[in-house]
Amino acid sequence: MDKEVLQAVADGVRAIELLRAPHGIAFITSAAERIAETFRDGKKLLIAGNGGSLCDAMHFAEELTGQFRRYRPALPAIALADPGHLTCVSNDMGFESVFARSVEALGNEGDLLVVLTTSGNSVNLVRAVEMAHQKKLQTMAFLGKTGGKLKGLCDLEWIVSGFVYSDRVQEAHMAAIHIIIEQVEKLLFPALDHAVASAT
Repeated sequence: MDKEVLQAVADGVRAIELLRAPHGIAFITSAAERIAETFRDGKKLLIAGNGGSLCDAMHFAEELTGQFRRYRPALPAIALADPGHLTCVSNDMGFESVFARSVEALGNEGDLLVVLTTSGNSVNLVRAVEMAHQKKLQTMAFLGKTGGKLKGLCDLEWIVSGFVYSDRVQEAHMAAIHIIIEQVEKLLFPALDHAVASAT
């Protein structure tokens, strides 16, 4: 059992280490800048995913609408997770339409749609990105494995490759999300860092 646990830990560390690879650093930097600029322009984030990735989308949104490390103004982000909407659209139009319909209803030109998927092949997320393009939203994708059907469809993407299962991919995605939020706060509210430094 110890050998299996050590292997699992090693796999987890290997996933997190992808954040410091050149493409990981480049994505984190570009994502933080893009999100900060979206907020500066008075626009919002829409964040979508399925299963565990939807939980990550909700986590992403609440860190922005609530707070991350320190109190600061709330930032507009919506996880596309409303159960009434999801079940209504699934029942009447099919599950492949749930996120596209949300983007159609809530998205405005200049907003940023963020999709999280470990396979890149979720039809409902592909359709959401297509709707975002129609409505002139910006798009960003957190992907896994080979990137799937979503590879190359978004303005900015990061592919966590080299893992068979979704859990390691999601762990890397969430670590990146936390770092991105930290950088967004630094970009938008530099006085917070100054205040903390002055108090220590």
